Amino acid sequence: HVAESGGGLVQPGGSLRLSCAVSGDELALYAIGWFRQAPGKECEGVSQISGVDGRAYYSDPVKGRFTISRDANNTVYLQMNGLKPEDTAVYYCAAVWEIIPIQTLCAQYQYRGQGTQVTVSA
Repeated sequence: HVAESGGGLVQPGGSLRLSCAVSGDELALYAIGWFRQAPGKECEGVSQISGVDGRAYYSDPVKGRFTISRDANNTVYLQMNGLKPEDTAVYYCAAVWEIIPIQTLCAQYQYRGQGTQVTVSA
């Protein structure tokens, strides 16, 4: 139902764009979010976008650097600018019934992709 792409290796200060392909008409109005999991760290909700009104939400660590968007084909993008080493993680795309508190995104989703690795290193 959801599949991520676009991860890779980037230097600090660089940019990457992640994509989440959302399939199935039943998911057209779902909220789509991103969360990340780094080794030795707790899972962290990053961003969500509503399927109803397009509102976007961000966690404090990424606010002002990451931008989430959704196109007419129901593909969701996470544009990541000003990347820092602490952004290194596996990033997962997740579909949820509706917007939820972002810190709960790691555990409360209906569908999740396989994840894509983002590594920020010099």
